[in-house]
Amino acid sequence: MNKKTGFLFPGQGSQFIGMGRDLADRSREIRSIFEKVDQICGRPISELCFEGPMSELTLTVNLQPAITSVSLACLAALTESGIFPDVSCGHSLGEYGALVSSGIVSTHDALRLVQKRGELMHREAVRNPGSMAAVIGMDIDSVMDIVAAAASGHALSVANHNTAEQIVITGEDAAVSRAVQIVKEKKGKAVPLRVSGAWHSRLMEGAVHEFREFMEQIPFKSPASSILFNASAEEENNPDRIKDIMAEQLVSSVRWYDIIQKMVRDGVDCFVEIGPGKVLSGMLKKTLPADNQAKVYSIQDIDSLQTFLEGIKP
Repeated sequence: MNKKTGFLFPGQGSQFIGMGRDLADRSREIRSIFEKVDQICGRPISELCFEGPMSELTLTVNLQPAITSVSLACLAALTESGIFPDVSCGHSLGEYGALVSSGIVSTHDALRLVQKRGELMHREAVRNPGSMAAVIGMDIDSVMDIVAAAASGHALSVANHNTAEQIVITGEDAAVSRAVQIVKEKKGKAVPLRVSGAWHSRLMEGAVHEFREFMEQIPFKSPASSILFNASAEEENNPDRIKDIMAEQLVSSVRWYDIIQKMVRDGVDCFVEIGPGKVLSGMLKKTLPADNQAKVYSIQDIDSLQTFLEGIKP
């Protein structure tokens, strides 16, 4: 490939019943990913991916390893086809696919990490209930002003800066409700999200230290290729610092808009979403400048893999 290629890995909310099924039939290596996730989690995550039910699949403790295993299956299919990234990134949970893509952790260890992460986040969500809402049609400065006005001593912050005017807020129910009301008063649009916790808020603080301690048993390497991290929208090469970043990610904003802007500035001209759904591709098309000629692909099954491989032929 002559293009500069960026791999993008999706997070929670991109799932669908049947995801990964045809990929599991592609090769022994890919089947082993689903076998590993079942073994690590001690329950049939692969069956939930392939057959559902959706009510069980969408539980955080199941969904995090499920989406990650499918994304890693897609990544393995690309690797088998001889396709590698110049830079990787992942949206929240998707950052664990990016850790594998950039050579920082193994597939097995990424699955161990998300299994633990899902358990800890579920625990903290039960202990510290909260909610999230998407604010549409306002820029980040306007949303930050609303967050400051609505917090009133309660936990409230920006969870995801997804596009220039699509920003997710997170925190305690009362504070999120106040923020939503202010958005409406200012003629903006606020959509409550169906989530089971206030992700990327200080309500998750109880998980940070324990997750960082868990990572001590996981070997992290320096990246073999570039990776941009959610919390900073920058690169990091020191394995211990990367562990700190991944622990801090639980309570930090996902600076997705900044990440994409940096990739554009750095000359990425082929974006490949790797994993279920097309959420990131949709956001990307809203962010790329009108005159940008970058190609955007989404790989979630064998058919989309073949479309990509055909599209990059010289």
